[in-house]
Amino acid sequence: MSNRVGVLVMSYGTPESMDGIEEYYTHIRRGNAPTPELLAELSGRYEAVVGGVFPLRENTNRQVAGLQAVLDNTQPGRYVCYQGLKHARPYIEDGVSNMAADGIRQAIGIVLAPHYSTMSVGGYVLRAKERADELGIQMTFVESYHLHPKLIEALVDRVQTAIAPFNKEEPIKVLFSAHSLPVKIREVNDPYESQLLETSSAVAEAAGVKDWQFTWQSAGRTRDPWLGPDILETLKEVSSAGYKQVLAAPVGFVSDHLEVLYDLDIEAQAAAKGLDMKLARIQMLNTDPLYMETLAESVIAKDLWTQEIE
Repeated sequence: MSNRVGVLVMSYGTPESMDGIEEYYTHIRRGNAPTPELLAELSGRYEAVVGGVFPLRENTNRQVAGLQAVLDNTQPGRYVCYQGLKHARPYIEDGVSNMAADGIRQAIGIVLAPHYSTMSVGGYVLRAKERADELGIQMTFVESYHLHPKLIEALVDRVQTAIAPFNKEEPIKVLFSAHSLPVKIREVNDPYESQLLETSSAVAEAAGVKDWQFTWQSAGRTRDPWLGPDILETLKEVSSAGYKQVLAAPVGFVSDHLEVLYDLDIEAQAAAKGLDMKLARIQMLNTDPLYMETLAESVIAKDLWTQEIE
């Protein structure tokens, strides 16, 4: 297999079952277990979303399989995909180790997140590269693909589909959103915020949406301030401005998971209902063929670039 290129598909990860929630959040909290109160709250969120049945991990599995299928169809025999998760097994390091065990000596890493930040994608890259260097694997990375034409096309289709049932006689506010990060990323000119605005602007323009704004969601609970305003605050502002119809477009996320299914579909929906507003959400990308092609084309382009500089 030494002539094949490994593709490490990285993601944040989710627990494999309700029983794995404590271990998962202990890893996120750098070895500090959540308090019983926090664990109960977190478990309650998952219970509200999945009802004790846990399909969230399957989203990532299907995305990795979908990417493998497109790569096989495009260049049969050239690429083999491996999964590496930030906070759950198989960890990023496990994915790289599995490559080495299979004789892979050249690899490309890509994250199931279109926008680069030193605190998100940058962290994935550092962990993967450290293990790759230890094992003698030459590894390059796709750091972002936030303006890939097929990604934009897929998001435009979702915005147009979701906005179609709204009453066109009344104003509609489209709220693009992504996972918040600590404000300190601005001190290092991190591209995360600007890339998200570029994606939102491109989607809005192509979808014919003129009335939109960007907001944040799912901020962590730390002492440091996080990017805002949060979508719950934005909904209040939009309501005060007279809007009764809102479409949530979480372009920073690529699959159904807790930050979408709970933070938007339950928490934000409850806030909108309290404000007497209609809130709808675009469908997530998951294994949309255009998204799978976005990933595959980004991997192949990085492979070609690597070959050219060697």
